[in-house]
Amino acid sequence: MDVSKKFVQIVDFETDRFDEMQAVAEEADKRMAGRAGGPTHRLVLRDRNNPGHVLVVIEFDSYEDAMRNSQDPETGKMAERMAALCTRPPSFTDCDVLDMTEFK
Repeated sequence: MDVSKKFVQIVDFETDRFDEMQAVAEEADKRMAGRAGGPTHRLVLRDRNNPGHVLVVIEFDSYEDAMRNSQDPETGKMAERMAALCTRPPSFTDCDVLDMTEFK
């Protein structure tokens, strides 16, 4: 699998309102469905030792796609709504994908 351009953003946040946050994400999913240049995959992880701590891993085909997505006004509105549901501000880690293996 050629991952030479793939890009991943990790969003790290804490919330006690996960169900509301998930509803906002589902609304965004409907708006982004089929949109070129948007995220290709999303993985949502909950910390077993701290259930309010959540990591979201969002994959894009390229860094450029991710930056265009970040600059979209709809993405900004969704991010503001989600941040309002957090118990601390989210942090973001931007990553270039070096390797990816899919086990089947």
